[in-house]
Amino acid sequence: MAQTATTGKAAGSTRLDRRKARTRQALIDAAVGLIAEGRGERASIQEITDAADIGFGSFYNHFESKDELFRTASEEVLERWGRMIDRACADLGDPAEVFATSFRISGRLGWTHPDLARFITGAGLDLLDIPRGLAPRALRDIKLGQEAGRFTIPNAEVALSTVAGALLGLLRVHQQQPEQIDETAVDQLAEAILRMFGIPAREAKRVAARELPDIAAW
Repeated sequence: MAQTATTGKAAGSTRLDRRKARTRQALIDAAVGLIAEGRGERASIQEITDAADIGFGSFYNHFESKDELFRTASEEVLERWGRMIDRACADLGDPAEVFATSFRISGRLGWTHPDLARFITGAGLDLLDIPRGLAPRALRDIKLGQEAGRFTIPNAEVALSTVAGALLGLLRVHQQQPEQIDETAVDQLAEAILRMFGIPAREAKRVAARELPDIAAW
């Protein structure tokens, strides 16, 4: 009988853990949706819990503040995407090709992953302050390009900010005027950035035209 009671208690604990995990994920999903709508900073905790369809009091069982929730949501979403980019670039050895591939894949989010694209434009340049995901990987790739002599741009942080602005602008134009832009604009912008970084024009054109892995189903 004691063994049965212990087993039942363990099973109950597992169900509780699953319920807590679902509630936490609901809060994160709600935060991601609010950021994508551009309402992250303005949303109250009540609005967040309403969007997550959970009780107000449940919020503080998982997060101490709205800022902690949004930070966690941003890190988790961007880290998942960052790992996908790592997979796409795993066989590349040239830092210029790694950077260009990462940018061209991210620039196509409006077509391949529109929800994530809206999240990125909703977050804006605050993405640069998130310690996981896209920004740290892009900064790493820029620095590797500098160290290898592929990039001549002197300041990696300035380069990163420039790239972030270019990506945000591209995604925003696609969202607001989809009929005015197609995927060739992504490659043209990648080519222009490579040239700005110091890659010769002919080589920049070749690198920016390299075949990309199919990530639409990832």
